[in-house]
Amino acid sequence: MSTAAITKNSRYTLNNGRTIPITGFGVYQTPASKATTLVYEALKVGYRHIDSARIYQNEEESVAGIAQFLKEFPDVKREDIFYTTKIWNEEQGYETTKIAIESSLERAKDIQYIDLFLIHSSLTNKEKRLGTYKALQEAVATGKVKSIGVSNYGTHHLDELFAWEGLTIKPVVNQVELHPWLPRKDLQEYAKKHDFYLEAYTPLTQGQKFDDPELVAIAKKHGYSVVEVLLRWSYDQGFIPLAKTATVARIKPNFDVLDHVVLDAEDLKILDKPDSYEVLTWDPTKYEG
Repeated sequence: MSTAAITKNSRYTLNNGRTIPITGFGVYQTPASKATTLVYEALKVGYRHIDSARIYQNEEESVAGIAQFLKEFPDVKREDIFYTTKIWNEEQGYETTKIAIESSLERAKDIQYIDLFLIHSSLTNKEKRLGTYKALQEAVATGKVKSIGVSNYGTHHLDELFAWEGLTIKPVVNQVELHPWLPRKDLQEYAKKHDFYLEAYTPLTQGQKFDDPELVAIAKKHGYSVVEVLLRWSYDQGFIPLAKTATVARIKPNFDVLDHVVLDAEDLKILDKPDSYEVLTWDPTKYEG
């Protein structure tokens, strides 16, 4: 899909034929006590893509927000909403992953299935990574997990997966830290070559770049917020950004970015930093184990 044609309600078609909403709402660092409300409010605004993880300790609460919304808005069907969770490092390995998948499915029972299950990071070893992926492939066969993928994988981890003789289901995404200061051109090329999408976590830099002079100048030039500029940049790269906020009032402005925010060629040239490698969170993509 051309990024020029996208809207906030657009969906990309994954390599398995399923579709994913391009506007994602993440619940990283969201307390369980707030997750249900924030997810519900995000869905009310129009988000249809919720990204959780086992290590976030808010799977059950995120699912409750989805279930509550579906109950109150029957015109929206379960298949309209895309729910993601992830296998944490300590749970990797074939047998332990099977147990973890069942645990996540139990927490998701009120929404029947999980749309996307990811390996959360590469920080284990080859045997555990491939064992985890084997268990995820088997979960797809049950119909209770619809798509699988990876997160925080570097090109060498992807090489390991694609060279594995047991690979029968290609990853549909690799979720990594992405923003103008960490564009990961190598992973962009890899994703294009192997037909999967990059999901961008920390697309808003956790606020660490909000006072960057170039970013501020672009925002002032158009009358946008720096958040709007960062999200639009991410969409323009063909990424699926996962915006997160703990403030209900900020949910709608984040969701509405594609309605009115446009970056021109000069803006994109300024934000094009192909050689920048500024990690603002963690970087398992470089892990060699």
